[in-house]
Amino acid sequence: MGNIIFLILVLISFAGLYKIFEKAGLPAWKALIPVYNFWLVGGIINRPKWWGLIMIVPGVNLIMYGVYGFHLARAFKKRMNNDLIVAALMPYLYFAYLGFNKDIKFFGVSDIKSESSFIKNWADPIIFAVVAASIIRGFFFEAFTIPTSSLEKSLMVGDFLFVNKVCYGAKVPQTPMAFPFAHHTLPFTTGTQSYLEWLKLPYMRLPGYSKPKNGEIVVFNYPDGDTVTIGTQQYTSYYEMVRRFGYTNMNNPNFKVDLGGMSIKNGKKVGRPVDKREHYVKRCVGIAGDKLEIKDGELYINDKKQAMPEHAQHFYDVKVLNSVLQIDEEFLDQRDIYVTEAYPKGNIGDTSIFAFNMPADVAQQLKNTPGVLDVKKQIEPKGEYSPSIFPHDPKFPWNNDNFGPITLPKEGMTVSIDTNNLCIYEKMLSTYDNGIHQITTSGAQVLYDGKPITSYTFKRDYYWMMGDNRHNSADSRSWGVVPFDHVVGRPVFVWFSMKDPKNNPISGNSIVGSLTKNSKEGKFRWERFMCYVGQDGLVSWKIPVAIIALLGFGYNFWSKRKKAKPVAKK
Repeated sequence: MGNIIFLILVLISFAGLYKIFEKAGLPAWKALIPVYNFWLVGGIINRPKWWGLIMIVPGVNLIMYGVYGFHLARAFKKRMNNDLIVAALMPYLYFAYLGFNKDIKFFGVSDIKSESSFIKNWADPIIFAVVAASIIRGFFFEAFTIPTSSLEKSLMVGDFLFVNKVCYGAKVPQTPMAFPFAHHTLPFTTGTQSYLEWLKLPYMRLPGYSKPKNGEIVVFNYPDGDTVTIGTQQYTSYYEMVRRFGYTNMNNPNFKVDLGGMSIKNGKKVGRPVDKREHYVKRCVGIAGDKLEIKDGELYINDKKQAMPEHAQHFYDVKVLNSVLQIDEEFLDQRDIYVTEAYPKGNIGDTSIFAFNMPADVAQQLKNTPGVLDVKKQIEPKGEYSPSIFPHDPKFPWNNDNFGPITLPKEGMTVSIDTNNLCIYEKMLSTYDNGIHQITTSGAQVLYDGKPITSYTFKRDYYWMMGDNRHNSADSRSWGVVPFDHVVGRPVFVWFSMKDPKNNPISGNSIVGSLTKNSKEGKFRWERFMCYVGQDGLVSWKIPVAIIALLGFGYNFWSKRKKAKPVAKK
């Protein structure tokens, strides 16, 4: 319904432009040609004609409609604040008002002797900074920060990076009517929606130059985020809440759960379109068509054991002699073991056992530390069912360390479907692959929109995403595959990185005091500044960036001196 209303508004605006062109002395039929009509409007309002090309960019063209409305109102001598505000906020109807009202004459903008200082110095520059930034952010590069430790220590909590959206093909916004630069929630609010669903576009993406490959780090929209509960979305998925607590009506005032000591009450349940779901970043370990299996914590793709990422983390049980070694925040901070991922497991006589989440090289260092008696990687045994692990069915007793085998569907692949394996494919069939469908069972039959099926041919490619923090990552092991239409882009550049004091309470606290400290002792991870994100880790670009900055400074200095140099008289 929203799409129909929007189409009607656009048609009304075109009809208004038809009459506006007549009043301005232009061939009226040209007002009916999309994009070209706004190219000509640029001449009417004495603004660059190339602005009209911006009208092909979804989302940004909505801003431009308001810009054109504002300037057309001035061209028709509707220059009171009330008129300008209405023209900017309701341009579709205002075009018709200007065109069809016989009492309103076209004057142009030549009688405006000098631009308002506000418009010239503030309004136009701000609007086009927003427009340019929206185009860059939506279709080329977007700034992200790493909020969770899923990819520790490859990409770390506190890394600020840029994501390349061109590589896989930028997605056209499906909900283009949104507050600029906000994702799904308005700034300074905890749950106010930042977008309108009156207008919804079908899934489209521009051509890219690659597809996700095995081992690449990928940013994507969280598949399980099609339904969320405000207040709990940062901690667990709606579907996990339902599995754990059996609640489906999160708006019930009696709803209350405890998540790791944090009490959550009355979480409002909301649905989100694909482009407004949370951004996650993981490593793509399996691509469409791959057979994937995890055996005792080791990943196998197509029956071939994969090398563990260099900085991959696991939980280890560490047994220490209390009289020799004291485990405290300073001990953990020195080894960059997050205090949020370390906890005691018990005491036996004068020894204690701790669980530490850390990379293999740190575990090896601990083995050689006086007072450490034993360091052993935690492994969930094969056949031990974990209800939080996909597909959340006892028929498949999988866990974090022993999972599969599973074959990832690819476009054109046909698989057999029955009541035994339906739990693996149900969400793909009902939600991901070809729009919304009803998947039910009747006895031993699987029904697809009420019709029995025994097989299905997939229309999309699917990927398997995992964190390098193998024992502390909500990834495909928790919620299954990632469809290609959820893929956003690839991290390419870390420009800044600092520690979170929650994880590093000693070195991660002081900002000013850390300016003269190294990465181990201070808050800033200097070695991660200005680094390219490669498949095997970060590659420093500090020297090239410094050279470019110096060349730019030198050129600017030389240009100013050249302009300031007096010209000799003949």
